[in-house]
Amino acid sequence: MEQTLIVFKPDAIQRGLVGEIISRFEKVGLKIVAAKMLKVSKELADKHYPKDRAPFINGMGNKTLENYQKLGFDAKKELGTDDAHVIGLMIRDWLAEMISAAPVIALVLEGPHAVELVRKLVGHTLPLLSAPGTIRGDYSYDSSYLANTGKRPIKNLLHASGDVEEAQYEVALWFTKHEILSYTRVEEDVMR
Repeated sequence: MEQTLIVFKPDAIQRGLVGEIISRFEKVGLKIVAAKMLKVSKELADKHYPKDRAPFINGMGNKTLENYQKLGFDAKKELGTDDAHVIGLMIRDWLAEMISAAPVIALVLEGPHAVELVRKLVGHTLPLLSAPGTIRGDYSYDSSYLANTGKRPIKNLLHASGDVEEAQYEVALWFTKHEILSYTRVEEDVMR
């Protein structure tokens, strides 16, 4: 059994997609063990999107460069740099600003292989590359180019923990142990 963090970003809430998306997690058997709606502080945003997490920062920069190349745009001309780390830091700042600009809903989901299962359901972080049938593939179409030219993060509806280690860090960052509840869903007995 694993636990993973999901954060409904402002675009998911403003578009009224929260219930639809939650039902997709529940239909595959994932259990909500913690939930809250909040306005994210700058401190929490900075801890959630840390500037010193090089793989995260460089990954966003590299994804952006790949997306620009695929679309035939010049990142250096458009963004003033083609350095993946610098681009990643720009995006990180936009993410921290966005997640703290309007209310979000945070959930802890629990189930067998919860982290991997949620990532499959959510789809690629670039909605343009998300397969139909995934949450981002069905409800979003944004790309690095559209976001970066607007000096904003990609509107991809959700944050989902990337791996088990990240999930453990993020769940503890967003929820206290007392906020995470334990109970049994009907299908848990069926699946034993």
